[in-house]
This record gives sequence, structure tokens and C-alpha cells, in this order.
Amino acid sequence: MDSGAIRRRLALGAAVLAASGMLGLTATGTAQASTSGACAGREVRTLPFRTGVTHVYRRDGYICAVTVTRQLGLPQTMFVSVQARGNRAVADKGRYRHHAGPVTVHAGHRCVRVKGSVGRDAVDSGWILC
Repeated sequence: MDSGAIRRRLALGAAVLAASGMLGLTATGTAQASTSGACAGREVRTLPFRTGVTHVYRRDGYICAVTVTRQLGLPQTMFVSVQARGNRAVADKGRYRHHAGPVTVHAGHRCVRVKGSVGRDAVDSGWILC
């Protein structure tokens, strides 16, 4: 077997292994697990409310947030925003099936305010991570 054929077989094997790993995550994951790749960093807050949950992540002075619905399926109005103290809020609002965001701002060491909503229910963190 020449080296080109060996490389192709190794690449195919790696692709199959990666795909099977992704299928395993998708089949057993929850809504939270499927959005964890949307924001970089460590989850620092979870803001639950009746129709959804807003996850807040921090990494190197950046704050990222994602709002996830509890009821997957039909598109519904969702919203997420992050505001560093002294700056305007950055938001994502629309009709989504799964989640709104991610929304990222550079906060440095400033406090941030995170809001999220799904339908008529909402959450507001107040000033956090000061």
C-alpha cells in the first residue's frame, strides 16, 4: 500500500471516529450541553426562569450569554442581552427554535447585567460579577 492510501484511510478513520463521538453527544445531550460550545470560557452563572434558562460564561475579561428554551420545537420569541457597566447592551432577539445568542461583550473587571427571555417570561440578573 502506498503512503497516499494509508493517509486516506487514516483520515477516513479519524472522520468516522469524530462523527460517532458527535452522534453520541447529540443523542445523550441536553439543551444545555448542545449550547455549551456557543460560548467560550467557564460557566459562571445560570439564570433559570419558567420558560427557559440563560447561561453566562466568562473568559479573559469577556462575558458571553445564551438563552435556551425549555420547550424545543416551534419557533418562539427569544432574547438575550449582556451589558458591561458604562456601555450599551449587546442583544440578540428573534424567533428561534432552540436558543438566542451567543452575545459577547468585553467587560474587563466591570460589573455586567444579563437579561434573557423566552415568550413572555424573562430573567434579569441585576449587576453581577463585580
